Amino acid sequence: MKDRHKKGIDELRPEYNFDYSKAVRGKYCKRLIEEGANVAVLDPDIAEAFHDSASVNEALRSLLDITRSTQRLTQ
Repeated sequence: MKDRHKKGIDELRPEYNFDYSKAVRGKYCKRLIEEGANVAVLDPDIAEAFHDSASVNEALRSLLDITRSTQRLTQ
């Protein structure tokens, strides 16, 4: 296989025929809804601050706690 690359032989077909009649739109949508998965896309500058989903969840929970405590004080 490495020899073919050296000789310049292209292993790919010039055209692929995909049968889109068998494609299913939203194939995994139902599973995501049932499992309760929510996806949020973070801006790049925000994503740099968080290493994983656990750190995002921790920050949001602490923000909720602050919001709840200040609501009690202002009422």
